[in-house]
Amino acid sequence: MSEGERELYSVGDVAELLGLHVRTVRNYVRTGRLKAVRIGKQYRIAREDVEALIGGTADPDPSQGERSRKAPGDRPSVEASTIVRIDPVDPDTAHRLVTLVTASVQPGRAGGGGPRVQTIHEPECSRLRIVLLGSPADTAELLTLIDSVLAPGSGLFPTHTAPEETRDDHR
Repeated sequence: MSEGERELYSVGDVAELLGLHVRTVRNYVRTGRLKAVRIGKQYRIAREDVEALIGGTADPDPSQGERSRKAPGDRPSVEASTIVRIDPVDPDTAHRLVTLVTASVQPGRAGGGGPRVQTIHEPECSRLRIVLLGSPADTAELLTLIDSVLAPGSGLFPTHTAPEETRDDHR
């Protein structure tokens, strides 16, 4: 490839290269996390922008048939993904929990952009899903936060107590 040419990938190519779902890559493009150029009805993503997303270089390794990441330093790149399902949850509680978790994410931490959080609230079945992507340590911190907030007595969830029986102490 000559110096003036840029290597461009389709959304499908980037998804395959990074081991992500096509919808995830499209969401990254829509939210501005991954730069892309729209040509007609399709996005094209420059190699440099893919490398900026992963924090290293994305070189397909022909000997392995998969991508290889060359991150700065000797430490390999590790990412954990976790899906937390919470049900039943009412819309107000889901909103409070989503706000708490997304506000606790600290962008710009050393070693990367911090964990990424995506949430899906399904009010028709009173379910909340929280998708966490990040280093194992960052993901563990968020899981600990979620666990502590969901613990009985945390105050996030309204307590549902059975109505007290009327007592007749005057017998």
